[in-house]
Amino acid sequence: MKVLVFGKTGQVARALIAVGPAQGVQIIALGRDDADLSDPKACAAAIAASDADAVINAAAWTAVDAAESQEDAAYAVNAAAPAAMAEACAARGLPFVHLSTDYVFDGSEGDPWLPDAPTHPLSAYGRTKRAGEQLIAQAGGAFVILRTAWVFDGEGQNFVTTMLRLSETRNALSVVADQTGGPTPAAAIADACLAVAKAMTTGQAASGIYHLSGAPDVTWADFARAIFATAGRDVMVTDITTADYPTPARRPANSRLDCTSLSDTFGITRPDWRIYLTQMLHQI
Repeated sequence: MKVLVFGKTGQVARALIAVGPAQGVQIIALGRDDADLSDPKACAAAIAASDADAVINAAAWTAVDAAESQEDAAYAVNAAAPAAMAEACAARGLPFVHLSTDYVFDGSEGDPWLPDAPTHPLSAYGRTKRAGEQLIAQAGGAFVILRTAWVFDGEGQNFVTTMLRLSETRNALSVVADQTGGPTPAAAIADACLAVAKAMTTGQAASGIYHLSGAPDVTWADFARAIFATAGRDVMVTDITTADYPTPARRPANSRLDCTSLSDTFGITRPDWRIYLTQMLHQI
């Protein structure tokens, strides 16, 4: 099986490149030089010229705060480009797997979010990602949108690597404790993307939106404590509120995702992020 992947240096794209061969999948990863997501036509052309069996979009505008002042640019990458990809896949009859985010929700409810729950993005980033979802669904092809949250690995710019970097010079940190979600290992997302793509190529799955996040759900502050404990670093974490740490973009207070339909349809269960974190820190 050959899979065309948009993205080459992002967390999930790197994981796809790493795990693909072991699963008998040839990964063709496209960087910005191959297909610039600010140019939707270039993305569509790359799909038209490919002999891949499926397409995964693991690239996105992920600078959440910067999107507040650059929403048009974020829209081009997060909505217009994925729409062009989905249309190109539909034209060739290729399954399309696209990654989305918990930021499409406002976080106001107390229960985990179901895939069909009403969306209400609080930020420009969330609005552009939701627009991408809607345009993909309208393209007419076979698609799976996989919403995820709190993605981490050992190399990229994410919460885990930030906490480890800060712990090099500080023995006390204040971390937000009124936002809750499921930290999700990039490697687990890559595995899920490939499993979904394989199922779609054999006609075993219907198009739709699914959720994947790590378990158990925690606050950012408790996630930080787990990182330091696992890494053996003596750092005291003080709980603060979102209001104590203002950012340009508003974050959902509840980022918990209901992943039942992903398990029921594809047999993919929520990964235990604690296991991945331990393995990752040992490798580092």
